[in-house]
Amino acid sequence: MIWYTIFRFGFAVIFVGLHGAMIIGLVREWLRDKRICLGTERLALSPLPTVSVIIPVHNESLRIGGLLKSLALQDYPGVEYIFIDDHSSDESPRMLLDFAAACSSPGTRAAKVHIITLQENPGPNHKQYALGRGIEIAFGEFILFTDADCEVPRSWIFSMVARMQADARTGIAIGPVFKRPEASPGVVHSTGFFHLYQCFDHAIRYLYLAGSTGLGAAGGGFGNNLILRRAVLEAIGGYDTVPPSPTEDAALISQVRSCSAYKIRSVCGQDAHVITSRETSWKDFINQTLRWNNGGLFSPDPFTRFNFGFLMITISMGIIAIPLLPFFPSLWPLSAAVLLAMTGNTIATLSLFGSSLPKAGAAYLLQLVFTPIYFTYLTILGFCGVKVHWKGTPVS
Repeated sequence: MIWYTIFRFGFAVIFVGLHGAMIIGLVREWLRDKRICLGTERLALSPLPTVSVIIPVHNESLRIGGLLKSLALQDYPGVEYIFIDDHSSDESPRMLLDFAAACSSPGTRAAKVHIITLQENPGPNHKQYALGRGIEIAFGEFILFTDADCEVPRSWIFSMVARMQADARTGIAIGPVFKRPEASPGVVHSTGFFHLYQCFDHAIRYLYLAGSTGLGAAGGGFGNNLILRRAVLEAIGGYDTVPPSPTEDAALISQVRSCSAYKIRSVCGQDAHVITSRETSWKDFINQTLRWNNGGLFSPDPFTRFNFGFLMITISMGIIAIPLLPFFPSLWPLSAAVLLAMTGNTIATLSLFGSSLPKAGAAYLLQLVFTPIYFTYLTILGFCGVKVHWKGTPVS
C-alpha cells in the first residue's frame, strides 16, 4: 500500500512539477525575446544578410493566394524565394509563374524567384525530399521556411533574421504558427468548438515547444515558421543527413541539437506570428495532429522520443484514471494533476498568445478537459499503429 501511495502522489508531484518547469522555460524564452532589438532598428545598422525563403507546394491553388500576397509585401530587400512544385495538377504552377513575373517588375524588393518542378518524389517523407531540393540551390546566409497555406506578417523576414543576428550561437529559431482566428477576412470571430479547438491546439503545442526550448530540451518545431543558419547545415553534414521522419522539422531540430553546438530558440513576439489555414473536417484535423504526435512518439532521436512519449503517456494515465474513479477513488491524484497542469497551460497560452486566438471567453474552459482527452486519443491511435497521410500520400 505504501508503494501505491508513493506512486499516486509521486506521479502528481512530478507531473505538475514538470509543467511548472516548462512554464519557467516559456517565461525565459519570452523575456529573452523581448530583449532582442527587433526589425529595421537593429538590422539597419549593419549590412543585411542574404535570405532564402523555401516553400514546398503540392496542389495548393485554393490556399496559396494569401501567402503570395503576403510575400509580395515583405519589407526585406534582396530576398530569394524558392518554390518546390511537387508535380501539382491544379493551378499552382501558373500562380507561381505569375508571382515570379510580378517580382521581376521594376520597383519590387525580391532578388529572384526560383521554381523547381519535381517530376518524381521517392520520399519516404515527400515534403522532406522537396525541401532538400530547395536547400540545394539556396544562396542565403539564412534559410527561412514556410508552407503554401500560410500567411506571414509584413515584418516576418526582418523579425526572424533579427532573432538570429542577436546571438551568433543561435542556429535555429522557431516561430509561432496559429490557425486563422476568423472564418474569413472581415468576418467576426467564430466560436464554433471545432474551429476554436483547432486554434487552441496550435497554441498549446507551441507553448510546450517554447517551454521545452527555454529549458534547453528542444525536440520539436513548426516547420512553417522556422529560420536556419546556413552554417548549421555544414555543421551537421548537410540537410540530407536528417533522418526521414513524419515530422521533418522535429527531425531537423533533433539533428542540430545532437550534432552541433548551436542553440535553438523559440520566438514569442507578435511580429513573427504566422497564420495558417484551418482544416475543414475532424478527419483531416485528426490526420494532421496524429502525424505530429507520431513524429514525437516514434522520433528517430531517443531524447525526443523519451521526452514526448513520457509527456503523452502521463497525460493519458491521468485521463484513463477518470472513468475508473468510481471504482478506485484513490486514483484521484493522477486526474487532478492533469487538470491542474492544463489550467496553468491554458492561462499561460491565453496570456502570451491570446491576441492571435479567437475571442471566445469562457469557452476556453472546455479546453481544460478536452485537450488532455484528445492527446490521449492520439496517443492510443499512435501506439495502435494507425497510419497517417500527407497530401493524400501514406506517411510511414
